[in-house]
Amino acid sequence: MSSKKIGFWSVWALGVGGIVGGLFPALGVVIQIADVGAPLAFAIAGTIALITTYAYAKLSVAHPCRGGTVTFLNQAFGSGLFSGTLNLLLWFSYVVMLSFYLQAFGSYGVSLFTSTQPIWKHLLISLAILGTTGLNLLTANHIGKSQIWIVSFKLGILLLFITMGSSHIDISRLEPVSISSLQSIFAGAMVIFLSYEGFELIANAAEDLVNPKHTLPRVYYSVIGFVILLYVLIALVTLGAEPIEQILAVKDYALAEVAKPIMGQFGSVLITVAALFSTISASNATLYGSARFSTVIAKSRGFDGSQINGIVQSSIGLFITSGITLIIANFCDISRISTMGSAGFLLIFAAVNLANARMYRYTKSKQWISILGTGICLVALGMLIWFALQTDPQTVWVLVFMVGVAIGIEVIYYLSKNRQLHL
Repeated sequence: MSSKKIGFWSVWALGVGGIVGGLFPALGVVIQIADVGAPLAFAIAGTIALITTYAYAKLSVAHPCRGGTVTFLNQAFGSGLFSGTLNLLLWFSYVVMLSFYLQAFGSYGVSLFTSTQPIWKHLLISLAILGTTGLNLLTANHIGKSQIWIVSFKLGILLLFITMGSSHIDISRLEPVSISSLQSIFAGAMVIFLSYEGFELIANAAEDLVNPKHTLPRVYYSVIGFVILLYVLIALVTLGAEPIEQILAVKDYALAEVAKPIMGQFGSVLITVAALFSTISASNATLYGSARFSTVIAKSRGFDGSQINGIVQSSIGLFITSGITLIIANFCDISRISTMGSAGFLLIFAAVNLANARMYRYTKSKQWISILGTGICLVALGMLIWFALQTDPQTVWVLVFMVGVAIGIEVIYYLSKNRQLHL
């Protein structure tokens, strides 16, 4: 990787780019589950992410390195079965998240064509993952510059949608949220929690960042605060501009359809283009992060510089991630992908909060905040699993399979190295 440093706006764009791509696939999913409570569901999910941001900011300043989450878990819990399993689960969750973005890329891309045959969606998904893989073979400096331009473009279009759409809101469509609907709102918030994932990628860029001690906390908090406001406003405009039945009929590319009466056909095309750029930049940011921490995972398992070059390690991790993503993105349902990814990241974020709570003296943190974050993430995970059991039990078994495979790989590693198995 290049030794050039990246500044505040490059890493801010990396964070926003890694998050906002989740808006487009999540919007239809959350409206289907939470109905008119979708804006509140976005706010609830964002609040959980904001609390977890405190732990990431403190840990990133204490450990400004490319490992990010991997380093935090290893420092707090050691390189044992617990941290090793979580590291692998994090990688699995990244694959699921990439599939989430690419499904949206394919859906919005196909909406531009007169033919909506599934083959075109699969072709677009495949081209997107191949293109972002190629981009991630470039230096960190190129990644940062590309993110600034892509994020500026898509945010400009989304802010235009909010501005123009505010005059098209029919208040009668935004009914007050009833007590009876709170269950579906919380369920919706947990299912689309994945749409906020991406902010932790900032930690992976810490080593490339100018003055990380000063810059990292500002980036974390500003990114999450901005995205919460953006999501809530877009959900309000979407629900207020069109009857919910019409939105659900095109939920895979809802924002593009809602834009037609607000911004006209050209505006709808602009939103579609923004969706394509958003999901591409989110995939770009996610692949960048996964390539960066793959080196750290390899080193924690006994590979040093004399055995395998760091750049080669990153490239191998990048190619493996891309290959598995191709399969999942082309063959899995988007709602199931969202639930799996959200569950994986809620578990990871609970562990990161716990890691900061254990190291609060070293990171100069308020321990109670991270303890609270751990509890909230675990409660949210429990709610998500309960909802999945009621609606789609197979998703829970997929999550169990992911955790089981992660544990199995770690156990096999220890046995193959004749090392003592410890937690």
